[in-house]
Amino acid sequence: MKISNLVAITLILGLSAFSCKQNKKEKEMESPDQTEESKLSDELNVSNFETVIEGDSVRLYTMKNKNGMEVTITNYGQRLISLHAPDKNGDFEDVVLGFPHLDNYRAKKNYYGATIGRYGNRIAKGKFSIDGTVYDLAINNNENHLHGGIKGFESVVWNVDESSDSHIVFSRTSPDMEEGYPGNLNVKVRYDLTDQNELKINYEATTDKATYINLTHHSFFNLKGEGNGDVTDHVLWLNADSFTPVNSGLIPTGDIESVKGTPFDFTTAKPIGQDLEVESEQLKFANGYDHNFVLNKEPKNEDGLVLAAKVVEPESGRTMEVYTDEPGVQFYGGNFLTGADIGKGGKPYVFRGSFCLETQHFPDSPNQPNFQSTRLDPGRTYVSNCVYKFGLQEN
Repeated sequence: MKISNLVAITLILGLSAFSCKQNKKEKEMESPDQTEESKLSDELNVSNFETVIEGDSVRLYTMKNKNGMEVTITNYGQRLISLHAPDKNGDFEDVVLGFPHLDNYRAKKNYYGATIGRYGNRIAKGKFSIDGTVYDLAINNNENHLHGGIKGFESVVWNVDESSDSHIVFSRTSPDMEEGYPGNLNVKVRYDLTDQNELKINYEATTDKATYINLTHHSFFNLKGEGNGDVTDHVLWLNADSFTPVNSGLIPTGDIESVKGTPFDFTTAKPIGQDLEVESEQLKFANGYDHNFVLNKEPKNEDGLVLAAKVVEPESGRTMEVYTDEPGVQFYGGNFLTGADIGKGGKPYVFRGSFCLETQHFPDSPNQPNFQSTRLDPGRTYVSNCVYKFGLQEN
């Protein structure tokens, strides 16, 4: 494994929360006032995220450590609003793309920082069958179904079951036939921020009727800082010897192909932009990278999760590792950003101004017998884990 140039060092984290308007269904809990050292005030007005949507209160939750690192999340779509990480000089930048006002997230369809469900990625023609019954899903991506439909998990208010200095737990019941999916799906998502600088995300779900499920997280990252140019100079390593090629609609063909000798080979770390100009039908289909990579089964961390990817931003020295128990990861290179979206710092989000690494089962698995099943039956529990670990490049 050729990743010696991507070794990260551990930063110490801690957490605290600040008080703002509570979700009507969450427990009463006390949160300390935001300190004057908080970076939240540099870019976000807390009141811009306080509102009531269809009777449910929305608010921000901020976690931070004694060394100055901060993570801010809202219960609207479980959106990760900001994540401040230090560079090699100890200077902090917000490394996730997002907006300064909740209204920006609601004004048009977007997935910035959100939990995606019921099904991350695409399902061909918006159809699948279970035990002979055909289900028609919401169509929202040309002729296909994408990221849970017209009103997916990114566009609903979540209950807050627990909140402390070290974790937060969201829950929601997605009702039977929401966006066309069968079954009342009970979902719980837990976020933990550890002293090893890991943002851990654990998904659990149960259903009362057979259904399909594929949850993921959709933060757009730029380790130079949100709005600070493109990410083509970020150095990426992917622990994947193969990927799932797509057709012109970005639906998998059903094949699993080797990355060797193609622009999709990140088994040796390289800049994201290095092979973007290589003649490739796959790159043309997606205007760059927007593909599912089939993860190798080793190496694993102490929790048994596979190291899926490592990213280094050479100038700042920031690094990010991704761990998961999912069989795939979607690498998206910001190909559909146009500069029209203006971020928290007042800067436009330019073409290829971010990357996403979405841990997942494969796209269109309900219609692809060659792929691992994403079916969930009553009496069973869906479990998925993703870890984003931040650090610094070793000199």
